Amino acid sequence: MKVAIITGADSGMGYEETKAVAEKGFHTIMACYCPKLAAPKCEKLIAETGNKNIEVIGIDLANLSSVRHFADEIKSRFEHVDLLMNNAGTIETGRHITVDGLERTVSVNYVGPYLLTRLLLPLMGKGSRIVNMASLVYWMGHLDFPDFFYKGCKGSFWRIPTYNNTKLAITLFTFDLARRVKDKGITVNAADPGVVSTNIIRMQMFFDPITDLIFRPIIRTPRQGADTAIHLMLDEDKAEQTGTFNLSNRIKELGDKYQHHKKMDELWEHTEEIVKDYLY
Repeated sequence: MKVAIITGADSGMGYEETKAVAEKGFHTIMACYCPKLAAPKCEKLIAETGNKNIEVIGIDLANLSSVRHFADEIKSRFEHVDLLMNNAGTIETGRHITVDGLERTVSVNYVGPYLLTRLLLPLMGKGSRIVNMASLVYWMGHLDFPDFFYKGCKGSFWRIPTYNNTKLAITLFTFDLARRVKDKGITVNAADPGVVSTNIIRMQMFFDPITDLIFRPIIRTPRQGADTAIHLMLDEDKAEQTGTFNLSNRIKELGDKYQHHKKMDELWEHTEEIVKDYLY
């Protein structure tokens, strides 16, 4: 039986991605921050899909030890992983530092997924697919080292630039990793969901109700937002597609500026240094 792992699988786009994968018969791992809250969603998915091989395993992407523990459990139970959907994400309202000394948005959106992917690569081989949740805001991102990892952005904290920076980082990671594992037959692609009606777009400000009223009716539903990622995970015609950025089920060519970004190698080296104690 094929094995799929989806982070942030219990709500929003993650729930829709999990449902689509489970309907295809995968043994589906819901990698969730709060397993107790995810358990009822798991039961609902089992009932909706008829797939009894859906389960929840806890993971905190803001804690590198938790990421390692999750990977250890997967390695102890499964011989291979066929799909990895790095879906989970956050946009913090203030600068919050993790137990590892990282800015929390950076850890959840980039460093945690990076480490999880690196740890699971030994279980992947020809035909395995990795999909990273990206965003078109990558073009507004800037990578200033070491500020990016520990502050989110250069200067005083602001949630939007920090989020943009993480999406640039995960996009560059997608392109870089795709080249590094291509000879193994593993594909790595990025999916941009567009603007989706999920809690992540809330600003936690007084004008949220007005924003909801004006914008939510005209933006994408979680299922619509998840559609591109679902196609990358499951479609036969995507089986050999790798190293691409995708929007609305189409490849968006980013050009050499991003495919060979001037800070790509430096980003990999800095990240490797941060996670080195958790790699095998």
